[in-house]
Amino acid sequence: MKTTNPFNNSTHATYEALDNAALSAAIASANDAQNSWRALSFTERGEYLKAVAIELRKRKADIAKIMAEEMGKPVKEGGPEVEKSAWCAEHYAEHAEAYLADQVLESDAQKSYVHHQPLGTILGILPWNAPLWIAFRFLAPALMAGNTCAMKHDPNVQGSAKAIADAFSAAGVPPGVMVNLPLANDHVESAIRHPGIAAVSFTGSSRTGALVASTAASEVKPHVLELGGSDPFIVLDDADLERAADVATLSRIINAGQSCIAAKRVIVVDDVYDQFLSMVETRLAKLKLGNPLLEDTDVGPIARDDLRTNLHRQVSESIEAGARCLLGGELPDGDGYFYPVTLLADVTPGMTCYREETFGPVMSVIRARDVDHAIELANDTDYGLGAGVWTGDSALGERLAKVINAGQVAVNGIVKTDPRLPSGGVGRSGYGRELGPHGIHEFVNAKQIWLG
Repeated sequence: MKTTNPFNNSTHATYEALDNAALSAAIASANDAQNSWRALSFTERGEYLKAVAIELRKRKADIAKIMAEEMGKPVKEGGPEVEKSAWCAEHYAEHAEAYLADQVLESDAQKSYVHHQPLGTILGILPWNAPLWIAFRFLAPALMAGNTCAMKHDPNVQGSAKAIADAFSAAGVPPGVMVNLPLANDHVESAIRHPGIAAVSFTGSSRTGALVASTAASEVKPHVLELGGSDPFIVLDDADLERAADVATLSRIINAGQSCIAAKRVIVVDDVYDQFLSMVETRLAKLKLGNPLLEDTDVGPIARDDLRTNLHRQVSESIEAGARCLLGGELPDGDGYFYPVTLLADVTPGMTCYREETFGPVMSVIRARDVDHAIELANDTDYGLGAGVWTGDSALGERLAKVINAGQVAVNGIVKTDPRLPSGGVGRSGYGRELGPHGIHEFVNAKQIWLG
């Protein structure tokens, strides 16, 4: 497998993919380690996870550089991603025992309760866009629940995957507790079907998620899907427009717009539409594209050329359908998979950038007649991952949050993932939850125990 630097199109590194025999051996090592790992106390498992967090922080600069060179994430974003991953490990080290405490339920028994036990070895199939963070939101809860983990990362971030495995090894985590699977995508089905895999966690596109789900279901294996999104960002006329414009810009542009929970469709009520459009245009125009290894770079390249080509198709089709392009929209010449920060105004429901998930630095702004129309537009999607609402009336914001079809809604704040809170979607954005107390419950056996 070859990783390519999206800044200059050069080969970053090559890695040997596992064949079927090596895959089976790796999963067997995770199976072998599972009994002794689950026998440890929460405190003992937690000490290992805290040691991993320490190792991540020691290697933060090096890992941020690897991410920049493999998938174009600016180093000023890569460092915080490593910190957030370490925090996730520490959070579950501290809270897993409470999250999985026995739940006493009254019945006709002398005592009856639910006891939570690990399932076995969990397969994580991970994407390239947040190589550390998405890995740890899978690894930390699954491991603290007593499972062992097999991590299948995306082929073009194999250096990041190795860095994670190296951190576990340096932290002294027993062999087999977390195994790295450098695996070509066409061998993933073999991993899912392997009898040593008890359950599957997948983050990625809706199309691939459907394939993963059908394979796991055919083996009767539990699975969690965190898929794409076309997140609405609603701005009402009583909102703090300056703050809303700041957050809309950040949410849409972080990681060059390559985020499932980024604000994708900015829906603004008519009374403040022109004013808000001017505000985000000013902010977006100031952003600097460039070398992701430089601290002053705001927007790095798109991770792969095929992704950039598809993004440009979406923009071009929307402009042809009547969207006004105020910034960007042109495919640049030269090396690297760069796409300019692009602002599309007057986007309507029939346009490609409204209907499809746009994975890149493209903001689509949509005019709503009033608050009811804004909610109608927000829910006019097959996706349902995250959503944002901006209003000066917090009670109204909370009411609107309850009628938006999404797995999480932020009122007057940025939609983000947080180890303390559950995250996931509905519709074509997937099912199941990661993070928070809900995330750790996905891969345990909730065993009813009845004592007469």
